[in-house]
Amino acid sequence: MRVLLLGGTTEARQMAHALKSAGIETVFSYAGRTNAPVAQPVPVRVGGFGGVDGLVRYLRAEGISHIIDATHPFAAQMSWNAHHASAACGLPLVRLERPAWRAQEGDDWVHVPTLDAAREALPQARSRVFLAIGRMHLASFAGAPQHRYLLRLVDPPKEGLPLPDTTVIVARGPFDVAGDTALLRDHRITHVVAKNAGGSGALAKIEAARALGMRVILVDRPTLPDTTVCPDTETVLRHLNHSAERGV
Repeated sequence: MRVLLLGGTTEARQMAHALKSAGIETVFSYAGRTNAPVAQPVPVRVGGFGGVDGLVRYLRAEGISHIIDATHPFAAQMSWNAHHASAACGLPLVRLERPAWRAQEGDDWVHVPTLDAAREALPQARSRVFLAIGRMHLASFAGAPQHRYLLRLVDPPKEGLPLPDTTVIVARGPFDVAGDTALLRDHRITHVVAKNAGGSGALAKIEAARALGMRVILVDRPTLPDTTVCPDTETVLRHLNHSAERGV
């Protein structure tokens, strides 16, 4: 068995350790969008494949037998590429997918389908917004320059930001509720904009907003391919072993 693990998440790192412990030959692949990625216990490749065709060529050249998609829930293009490439090569594909967040008592959530819709859901009046969406999609909010934005990024921005009134904090998670509560309070945040990433690593800001009675504008997940989905590493390992026993 030789596994291609498509990563970029905390769950992917946990999966890499589980595969290493199980003695399963693995290549960990991620896009390489951070300057100092966390070290992995298995061989790593960085960068894109060149679409579906490039991924198909890679799978065949490297003798990959199984694919685990442990990318971010919003990395829809990579998930779809993996889906089409696995079908073209006749390889089993399983997605390690963290459960989405669900509203609890005390939450004030507005669900929106896209980042552009999230921008439109903000008030017209000047507000103080914790924009917890990463650095790749900030341009979606250039159409609402009246707000003061707080960004928390893994790496310092290399170029100017498309938002005129912005405070940047450089920090790497996971974060805790006490710290995020203090962050929102200290910056007098009125709205949190976030993607429904799910899991525990980014949950602190959601719990902090709940504690402060703050509105959260939550972008719903994109549509992903219909494939086998596992909620944790143990279930993925059982699925791999089962498919190997069946000779898939």
